[in-house]
Amino acid sequence: MTADSQRERVRDTANRPFGDLPAQVHGLSLRFGLTRLQARHNSRAILGAYVLLTSAISIGILSSLAALTDQPFVFPSLGPTAFLLFYAAMGTQSAPRNVFCGHLLGVLAGYLALVLFGLTGVGPNLEDVTWPRVGAVTVALCLTLSLMVWLKVPHAPAGATTLIVALGLMRTPGQLFVLMVAVVLMILQGLAINRLAGLPYPLWAPQPTPDHGPASNH
Repeated sequence: MTADSQRERVRDTANRPFGDLPAQVHGLSLRFGLTRLQARHNSRAILGAYVLLTSAISIGILSSLAALTDQPFVFPSLGPTAFLLFYAAMGTQSAPRNVFCGHLLGVLAGYLALVLFGLTGVGPNLEDVTWPRVGAVTVALCLTLSLMVWLKVPHAPAGATTLIVALGLMRTPGQLFVLMVAVVLMILQGLAINRLAGLPYPLWAPQPTPDHGPASNH
């Protein structure tokens, strides 16, 4: 990446302090004919209220599923995933491929670490961390982060997912299956809201970004 292109990206970030939120609010207000809302689509108060509403809907649906089924459809790393899907909808980390594959890598690496250190049947104990648990969380996190880079599917919240598994908070195959179903449901909600707002949110892979030179390929 050249110095000029780096400065351009910094300026773009500075000019968009609220990410893709204004575009979403503008698109939704335009679609539903809310002219007063359309005129204030850059208002911090409006954007905060929009995030409040969309996040309540997203996590409310999954929490309700958890209550109705007694299954773990809600877990900590869904929070940052939800934020990325709305705040930075067009970013690489928010593409469905990256969200799904990132969390999947976190689940697989976390479970592999449990197997390697003989912890698949051991429950969590955050106040008495054993050496096998130290090994498990280290292997899980290192594997997850490096695999996301090697496979070009970065999604930061997946780092929390793999720790959830490696710490034993969710460790059975059934729980991990439900975890991935919840990820898919979150992706579908992000897809529905962003497309409804008129954003060209991808169906799978992130949209290609401009090539900034040889340094970006290494």
